This record gives sequence, structure tokens and C-alpha cells, in this order.
Amino acid sequence: MTAYVRPALSLVLLMTLVTGALYPLAVTGIAQVAFPDQANGSLVRDDQGQVRGSALIAQAFKGDGWFQSRPSAGAYATVASSASNLAPSNPALAERVKGEAAAHYQAQQGPVPLALLTTSGSGLDPHLPPQAIAYQLPRVAAARQVSVERLQALVNDATLRPLIGPPVVNVLALNQALERLAPAK
Repeated sequence: MTAYVRPALSLVLLMTLVTGALYPLAVTGIAQVAFPDQANGSLVRDDQGQVRGSALIAQAFKGDGWFQSRPSAGAYATVASSASNLAPSNPALAERVKGEAAAHYQAQQGPVPLALLTTSGSGLDPHLPPQAIAYQLPRVAAARQVSVERLQALVNDATLRPLIGPPVVNVLALNQALERLAPAK
């Protein structure tokens, strides 16, 4: 019996060491050398070096002077990262979308873009399509007392055009650029 148990236990210990310690340490070491920014969470810092968030995770912004992110089903908490799992026929989803639409609606702008009303699959998507940002331009311009044209130039600079997929704007990066352009009062 020990002829079978001893090699089995040795193999379990060896594989635990390799897959549970050596491999993760090697991958972490390579990532720290090759991709230090991404390996450390893609942190976004302000001009004073303070961490303001991650380029990969949306945040809530309060007030008319900020571009608003896509809503989050988990209140932008990474632990609760998920979609709302509410079916289109669920009245709670319809009520939430109506509430978001009422909060964002501007008569001169027409209907609120869908990206400002619905959550992403993770509930943490930091990007919005340029059309959803453009919808918010007059409100932010009025609150910051900056021309819409200046803000549009800021949006154009912040628009990412990936090789595959539509253009997107990282809301945290855009709001940081906005703060440098016209600090909140």
C-alpha cells in the first residue's frame, strides 16, 4: 500500500508547489518586468501622484460638472461585479431605466443614449461611446463655464480608437483632463 500512497503524495506535493507557488511567482515576476502598469492594476494618478482609480474600472461621478459613467448594477464595487440579471420583462429593470433616463434627460438633446441607461455585463465598464459623452457636453460646459467646442476638443483627444471595435472614451481619464482644463468650483 505504501508503494502507491508515497508516490501519489509526492506527486500531489510537487504539483502543489509547481502550480500553487512557482508558476504564479514566475508569471507575477514576468508581468512586473514586462508590464508593470498593467500588473499593478492600471492605476490612474492625479498631478500630485495620488491614486484616483483604475483605467479598467468605472467610477461614480456626482454633479453636473462631471461626465457621468455608465450605471453599475453593483455600485461600482469590484466585489459585486456583475450584471443586474434583470430580464427585459422585469418591471424593476424598466423602473431603473426610467429613473436613469429622468436623471440624464435634457430637453434640447433629445432621447438619452442607451449607454447612459443600461449597465455593462460586468457593471464596471469604464468606457462610453462618444455619442453618450456628446449628449453630456452642454450640461458639463454650462456647469464648468467652458465652451462646448473646448470640451469637444477634450473628448476628441480622449477618444480611443481600437483596432477592432467602435471608438470609446474612458470617463475617468476624460474627467481628469476636464479637471485640469477647468477645475470644479
